[in-house]
Amino acid sequence: MNWYLTKIVFRIICGEGHHTPQFDEQLRLISAADEQEAFEKAAAIGRSEQDDFYNHEQQLVQWKFVNVAELYRFSGLLDGAEMYSRIRGDRRPGWVC
Repeated sequence: MNWYLTKIVFRIICGEGHHTPQFDEQLRLISAADEQEAFEKAAAIGRSEQDDFYNHEQQLVQWKFVNVAELYRFSGLLDGAEMYSRIRGDRRPGWVC
């Protein structure tokens, strides 16, 4: 078996959805024989954890599974190994790296 780090993405919709889109990105550890099995397990988790409920204002809140956005296989576990990294750019006008 191999270990995979997956990113499962959910869209959060409140009421009629007339708001700024919200997404929940979850990193999950998956044990699987290969990448295909890891993807299928992560997608099954995403589908099973979709949820609908009413908030304190009695608006319907929906957590909808979007997809498995990323999948990384661990080749070995080492002390201090980088598990995940993401660089986001600042889109302000005139900003220079």
